[in-house]
Amino acid sequence: MILPASLLAAAAREVPEISLLHLAIAFVPVAILLAIQRRWSLGLGKSLLATARMTLQLLAVGYMLMFILDARTPWIVLAALSGMIVAAGWIAMRSVGADVDRRRFGHAVMAIAAAGVPTLTLVTQAVLQVDPWFAPREWITLGSMIFANSMNVVSLAGERFLSERSAGRDYETARRTAMNASLIPLTNSMLAVGIVSLPGMMTGQVLAGNSPLSAARYQIMVMAMLFGAGGIASAIYLTLQRPAAAPGGLTTEDAEGAR
Repeated sequence: MILPASLLAAAAREVPEISLLHLAIAFVPVAILLAIQRRWSLGLGKSLLATARMTLQLLAVGYMLMFILDARTPWIVLAALSGMIVAAGWIAMRSVGADVDRRRFGHAVMAIAAAGVPTLTLVTQAVLQVDPWFAPREWITLGSMIFANSMNVVSLAGERFLSERSAGRDYETARRTAMNASLIPLTNSMLAVGIVSLPGMMTGQVLAGNSPLSAARYQIMVMAMLFGAGGIASAIYLTLQRPAAAPGGLTTEDAEGAR
């Protein structure tokens, strides 16, 4: 069995616990940024809300993970993954700026699930060969990475597609433009990795004392699963946005234009 990155890092070095006092120090740059925003009259509402939600959500999920990671049944893991997918679909559509109707929301959830679940299964079962097969630590941590990344890609695709369609572009043109735009952050990350930046998983393993070559293999796995799942999710979502066919073989748009 191949040990996951988190277990390798833990075995190499004991991770020190951060006290609440030292954790507060990490917010010093945030406080400086808030001061700049106030000085420039940019408004603090969104930044304060984002900071507060981030802190509370991560503390809450920390307590939840203590329960989930000790699960001895796959149903708890599957329920957690399902909740993550639904939340990812909702957030992706809220970020688009349009009303989150059932259709778009359903398409986002379908795209994220259809791309993310098979990718997660492939990585946990064929690459890492986790035991037991539903090992919560690997399924939850890697699933969160895949679903969050797919959420961002679908959100970018949805926003650009809506913009292109509002500008009068036909479906095929809008789909191509949206697909290319949604992959820009992932493509840039893959081009820059190892040259401009050392990603989180690789950095964590190196700091924990693991071999840089072993860390590089894990990072390649992560980048491949994120790029693949994100791109597939974008393609599925955009395919689902195809206008419905009207009587006579025309799309609903063509039918309305013919009137």
